[in-house]
Amino acid sequence: MPKNLRKERIEQLLNLFQLWDRRADLVKNFSGGMRRRLEIARCMLHTPKIIFLDEPTLGLDPQTRNQLWTHIRRLNEDEGITVFLTTHYMEEAERMANRIAIIDHGAIVAQGTLTELKEKTGADSLEAAFLKLTGYSIREEETGQVERMRQMARMFRRR
Repeated sequence: MPKNLRKERIEQLLNLFQLWDRRADLVKNFSGGMRRRLEIARCMLHTPKIIFLDEPTLGLDPQTRNQLWTHIRRLNEDEGITVFLTTHYMEEAERMANRIAIIDHGAIVAQGTLTELKEKTGADSLEAAFLKLTGYSIREEETGQVERMRQMARMFRRR
C-alpha cells in the first residue's frame, strides 16, 4: 500500500472509530472498548472483502457495544464488507446477522435467517431456538489444545 494512501486510510479509520485523538498513545493504556475498535480499524486498513470477528463485544459496556455494532453495520452496509461473527450473545446475533448458523459440538446443526430458525423450532427468540436445537443441560467445557499441552508439561515436570 503506498505510503500516502496508507496515511490517509489510517486517519480515516481512526476518525471513524473515534481514536484519532489517541493516535500517539500507547495501546496498553487503552480501555477494552478502545482496543476492540482499534483491532477492527487495523483489520480494515487494506479494505478487506471479509472480516472475521470472534466475540468482539466480550466484556464491553453497553455504550461501547452499541457503538461497535454501529460501526460494523456501517462497514457492512456502506462498504459491502461481509462480516463473519461468533458470539454467545444471542440478542446481538438477532440484531446484527442476516444469516445465522448454530454450532453444537463443532458441527452446524441449523442455519438460516432468524425467522427461519424460529419457525423451524417453534421458538420466539434465537436463544430459545438455540436451546431447542442444542439442549438445555450445562456442558463441560472442553480443554483446548494449548491447555492440554500445559497439563502434559506439568505432568512431566513432576517426574
